[in-house]
Amino acid sequence: RGGASAGLEAMAWVVPSLPTDKSRFVCIYPAYINNKKTIAEGRRIPLDKAVENPTSTEIQDVCAAVGLNVLLEKNKMYPREWNRDAQYRGRVRIQLKQEDGSPCYPQFATRKSVMLYAAETIPKLKTRTQKMGGSDQSLQQGEGGKKGKGKKKK
Repeated sequence: RGGASAGLEAMAWVVPSLPTDKSRFVCIYPAYINNKKTIAEGRRIPLDKAVENPTSTEIQDVCAAVGLNVLLEKNKMYPREWNRDAQYRGRVRIQLKQEDGSPCYPQFATRKSVMLYAAETIPKLKTRTQKMGGSDQSLQQGEGGKKGKGKKKK
């Protein structure tokens, strides 16, 4: 008797929440797609596909641009992240499934497919390409300065 009622009580509080509920969205932390991290530190995709120091805002931008339902949680932190800087904060929640359980987008059926897409797209962002252009110019100037010093020594 006690066993049957205990079973019913335990089942009573488990209410299946819908995939459209925000708490059912999948979480993606920047560490998952960071090529500076090891697998032990939280990287979840291959190193050659990962991106250098992604931010939660960049992940949000690329996912929202493709039409995914995205929720940015700025003050959340990845538990394995030891650095408390604002750059490493944040997580992105993404809705993968509709109410009936079918994927919102067939190309993004799994969290891994979303991570790979984000890692592939983030380097193409305007903010990334502008930064890269600036660093290339400074490298060229540095090399020019070194050449000049070499000539002066002779």
